[in-house]
Parts: sequence; structure tokens; C-alpha cells
Amino acid sequence: MKMYKKIVAAALLVFMSSNVVLAQSAVDPEYVKVTNERAQKIVDDLKLKSPEDQLAVRNIIAEQYRSLSTIHNGRDAKIDEVKKNIADKEKQQKAIDKLKTDADKKIMALHKSYLKKLGKKLNNSQIVQVKDGMTYGVLPITVLGYNDMLPNLTQEQQKYIYDALVEAREHAMDGGSSKEKHAWFGKYKGRINNYLSKQGYDLNKESADWHKRLEEREKNKKK
Repeated sequence: MKMYKKIVAAALLVFMSSNVVLAQSAVDPEYVKVTNERAQKIVDDLKLKSPEDQLAVRNIIAEQYRSLSTIHNGRDAKIDEVKKNIADKEKQQKAIDKLKTDADKKIMALHKSYLKKLGKKLNNSQIVQVKDGMTYGVLPITVLGYNDMLPNLTQEQQKYIYDALVEAREHAMDGGSSKEKHAWFGKYKGRINNYLSKQGYDLNKESADWHKRLEEREKNKKK
């Protein structure tokens, strides 16, 4: 039943995105509590034996959430100011683009620093778990979905799908909201779908057939 639920979730994730926004951040005690709890859920899945390691990793992840939020919120506040104070649309867009570029540079540096900190406490497999935890497990669920929808995928096609989603996850883990994280996966799933179409797959038909198979499985489980 658990596997079926994952496949159903994949059916939605392959072609849809969530619009749920994460709790907005201002670094206050309540937000510290929220980020600590969010990070703790990820740490719990790592099954770390040492309480000291559990706390250290939780703090690294929670601090990453807060640092990302600071960058995102600072960028967005400045963009709002630009929109209010610069009437000329061309100048306004240039100013906004610069703010986004500057924020992206900060996020990239933070991303590298974050992975370096995790690498001192976790092995590669555990770091992947953290990445999946920060991105709602979209990568493994989506891989499962594609493989279930298209059971005759070649190894080369499977690798393309997986590699694209890995790249999407690297961007998504830096997103400031659920919507932004899912948007990254949506962008790369668009690339995947275009690739598969060029490989000869009729994805509209494949998707419709897949949903029929899922419905049949559910019916058979209830018998």
C-alpha cells in the first residue's frame, strides 16, 4: 500500500506542481523553532546513533533554512522597493535582474558551504537523504513514476531522467518556498518530457494508459 501511494504521488508529480508556500521567515524565536523542527524530521530519517551528531546536523540544516530565507526575503524586499521607486520599466527590470543575480551568487556560495559542512558529519548517501528531505522526496518519487509509466525505458533513457532530476534537486534545495522548489522540478520534467517525446514516446497516451493501470491496481487491492 505504501508503494502504491508513492506511485500515485508520482502520477501527480510528473505533470503537476504544488503551490503551497513554506512558512515565511523573519529570524525570530518562532521561526527558529519552525526550522529546527523541519530539520529534525530530516535528521530522524538519517538514524544517526550519536545524540551529538544528531544535534550538530540538525543545527546545520536549520541554519541553512534560515540563511536561505534571509537571502530570499532580502532580495524580495529590495525588488518591491525597486518596483515602487523606479517607474521606467526598462530600468526597473535591469535593477531587478541585478538583484536576482546578486542573490543567486550568495545562494551558490551558501550551497557549497552547506554541503561542505554536511560532508564533515555525513557520508554521501546520508547527504543525498538530506537533499531529498529538503525537497519532499520529489526525485525518488518522480523516478519511480517515470519507470512505472514507461516500463520499457532503456538504461540510457533512465540515466537521462535521473541525471536531470538530480540537477533539478540541487536547485530546488535552495528554493525559498514549496512553490519554488516544485517549479525547479517542473522545469526539468519539461526537459525530460521533451526528450522522451523525441525518443518516440506519446506521453499523453502513456500517461492516460498509466492512470488506467493505477486505477486497476487499486480496484484489485479492494477485492
